[in-house]
Amino acid sequence: MINPVAGYVLVQPQKKDKTTASGIVLPENNSDKPQQGKVLSVGATFISDYGTSKESPVKVGDVVIYREWGGKEYKDNDTDLLILKFDDIMAVIK
Repeated sequence: MINPVAGYVLVQPQKKDKTTASGIVLPENNSDKPQQGKVLSVGATFISDYGTSKESPVKVGDVVIYREWGGKEYKDNDTDLLILKFDDIMAVIK
C-alpha cells in the first residue's frame, strides 16, 4: 500500500474514452493526459512553516478533476498512479 505524506493524495487516473459522445472514434495516438481519477489514499493534514494547516479537500473513493500537468506519475506493477498536492485538485465529481 502506498501512503502519501502530509499534503498529498494518491490518485488512479481514469482512461479517456476512445469514442466521443457523438460516436467519433479517436486515434490511438491521442496524447491528451487524463485529468480525472479516483482517490486511493490521502495524506495527513499539511502544516506550513507558519503554522497554518490545510486539510485534504477529498476523501478515499472520491473522483476528482486535477491539473493536467500536476503531480508525479508513478507505476506500481501495471497500474498507473499519480501523487498530487492538495492544491492540484480542482474539483470533486459527485
